[in-house]
Amino acid sequence: MLALGMLKQVASMTAQSKASSCWKLALPLRFLGSSPGGFPADTNFHSTSFSEAEPPRILITGGLGQLGVGLASLLRKRYGKDNVILSDLKKPSAHVFHSGPFVYADILDYKKLREIVVNHRISWLFHYSAVLSAVGEANVALARDVNITGLHNILDVAAEYNVRLFVPSTIGAFGPTSPRNPAPDLCIQRPRTIYGVSKVHAELMGEYYYYRYGLDFRCLRYPGIISADSQPGGGTTDYAVQIFQGAVKNGTFECNLKASTRLPMMYINDCLRATLEVMEAPAERLSMRTYNINAMSFTPEELAQALRKHVPDFQITYCVDPLRQAIADSWPMNLDDSNARKDWGWKHDFDLPELVATMINFYRARTRIAQAN
Repeated sequence: MLALGMLKQVASMTAQSKASSCWKLALPLRFLGSSPGGFPADTNFHSTSFSEAEPPRILITGGLGQLGVGLASLLRKRYGKDNVILSDLKKPSAHVFHSGPFVYADILDYKKLREIVVNHRISWLFHYSAVLSAVGEANVALARDVNITGLHNILDVAAEYNVRLFVPSTIGAFGPTSPRNPAPDLCIQRPRTIYGVSKVHAELMGEYYYYRYGLDFRCLRYPGIISADSQPGGGTTDYAVQIFQGAVKNGTFECNLKASTRLPMMYINDCLRATLEVMEAPAERLSMRTYNINAMSFTPEELAQALRKHVPDFQITYCVDPLRQAIADSWPMNLDDSNARKDWGWKHDFDLPELVATMINFYRARTRIAQAN
């Protein structure tokens, strides 16, 4: 009888909610007192107010990875150094620490995340904490905790405090049954890695929170990202960064993918600019919550040929890693980003020749400085 009474009460509340057209305003149960922090049901929650006249207050999780430091630099130039807070589990270098605000943040600690958002009046959040594809396959439990449980904490905090949330996705969100050349924004995905599964989960959960709770969720599917001043983090496309290091250091490189493996790629400057542009885009211009973005597509052999224009004697050999090759073979060869270009004006700047020249010049300059020192 008690259970029946509870069911009637829930049904009555649901009917009242539908009648008042306030469905989006209902918050997850965690907000109502069931969070790990044990907050009482009558706790007062205050949404972060944000005026277009004042700059956003920004938090970047996983900020010491491949993209976080560069994104912080870009955002600080635009919104001011003190308005952008980097966070990570790792200890920052002296350079990063003195470049702007940094806090320790464990995304699995829900209570601490709430404290950071409240204490720093966060209005935008870039969630970069993740275990990448190859590393994730070696430690599925860790990837599941960080990529899924951590995401749930981020979603709940963002929804609770009305924070605009960016979560990156990836070509890894596609699978072997997806269209490969090109892969559109909307298609069958069904990835075969825990990293890809967690990214599809993030896309769908973010879209759900947008429709269910009104969360301003925005997401881009990144291709392989190539950067010179940060180390790759254990992904399948890491070869496209490491090859430049080998070319400048000793003129050789051993690639762990087949010579003919074609994957979409992008230089980091384009990636960071696209991220900023989609976050700044007016909401009415966004026809979807998750967009593909793309710049170029090449194979290891095509990249090696482009490198030889700068390092004529460069030699590449192949020692294929079966795990990474299987992952790469399940990913698209190209991404269709026509919706991003149409909706919010996305346009890349770097093609393969510009990418190669930029990377080679960077590593040569670094080598000369190291030799001089």
